Amino acid sequence: MKNKNQVGLFSLIGLLFILGASSCNKDQGRADFEIIQDEILTPNCANAGCHSSTGDASYSQHKLLLSIGNSYDALINKAPQNAAAIANGWVLVKPGEVDKSFLYHKITCETGHHSVNIGAQMPLGGKVLSRGQVEFIKRWIIAGASKTSSAVDDAILKDSSACQVSVEPLAPPATGTGFQLTIDPFEIPKNFEREVFVRKNTPNSDTVFVNRIQLRGAANSHHFVAYSFRNEMLLPAQNQLRDLRDLVTGVINQSTILEMQNHVFLAGGTDVNTDITLPAGTAIRIKPNMPVDLNAHYFNLTNLVLQGKNYANFYTVPKSSVQNEVKMLDLNNLEIYIPPGTRRTFTKNFTFPTTTRVVMLTSHFHKLGEKFVIKIYGGIRNGEIIYTNTDWEHPLVKSFGTPIVLLPGEGLTSEVTYYNPSSVAVAFGLTSQDEMNIIFGYYY
Repeated sequence: MKNKNQVGLFSLIGLLFILGASSCNKDQGRADFEIIQDEILTPNCANAGCHSSTGDASYSQHKLLLSIGNSYDALINKAPQNAAAIANGWVLVKPGEVDKSFLYHKITCETGHHSVNIGAQMPLGGKVLSRGQVEFIKRWIIAGASKTSSAVDDAILKDSSACQVSVEPLAPPATGTGFQLTIDPFEIPKNFEREVFVRKNTPNSDTVFVNRIQLRGAANSHHFVAYSFRNEMLLPAQNQLRDLRDLVTGVINQSTILEMQNHVFLAGGTDVNTDITLPAGTAIRIKPNMPVDLNAHYFNLTNLVLQGKNYANFYTVPKSSVQNEVKMLDLNNLEIYIPPGTRRTFTKNFTFPTTTRVVMLTSHFHKLGEKFVIKIYGGIRNGEIIYTNTDWEHPLVKSFGTPIVLLPGEGLTSEVTYYNPSSVAVAFGLTSQDEMNIIFGYYY
């Protein structure tokens, strides 16, 4: 017969056992994957336009559904669309093997997991997962990626610090081969889109010729563009960060808008981590100490303060190797209006008054863009497609070793298709929630 002290001791041990068991996964017995679906995939990934349905504008690019009832079967041992991931032998989720799981590589901010070109960190649209969310998914994969088990301690989710991939420093060109311009680190406030400009002067004391431009920026960037100026009598202050929107009120700064009217496209676009090389024999003339406006646009849809930073390397070639100095194409169609739940295609022709030789083309539209087609307008090649892009986040940059020759009166046609799955109409505008339609490129 047990004495009272023994009974009390056993009762205490039983209570501690119950409490200990409940602390392993406190989320009312939900399976690990149910937590992942409810707390991570549904609010951050299974959104209209991303991974919610086959009707999403980007579905043809990723072919991945992460909505309830679809996500588990779509992830486990399924091949990704990314060529680098396939070459590495990765699948979307490899049970028990996190380093062979493409999903983990796409969401982690750990150094060393982005040595190959696997595209932007997920999720897009300014949403950054917390370190706790990433760690929970990591441990779920290591534990076997079960659909029904509860093997991971949900207390991990309490770590709400941002899992943002930091920008790896871009080494400047070697002495005598070019120069670097940067936007120093700056904060992107919680739930805010921050677009900044900073005017720098190139460091060259003599005229140089640039044939390659390499860009690098942080995650959650909408674009990174370098501009020169039409009228150098109207320059903004040097080395001073200027905002498109007031950081407190969000109201557009009209002075910045006026400064933007003085821009001439120099390089860049939607993909902030890109490397552009012009065809042999062509280059951009950079005069001594030329003023350049660096423009970075970041969006932050989290309750965390994020950081932006940008690098731009300009690589030079000898003047003797340059047969043709290129100029910049910057062709805009502002007449965009996409009603809710509709797919629309917008076409605009751009003509040139003199003979024009196009050596490179790229495009710029936002997340509702499905397809950006550029055709030749006029002449014997009228209607010929010379450029097609379906990836708004990483647009194709296409060089033409043999230039596209356009005679006076001929030109280019932009034919751009958008799909708006939302309940709100979308038109041309400056934020990532609006749309754009721009042909960028180089010609002589």
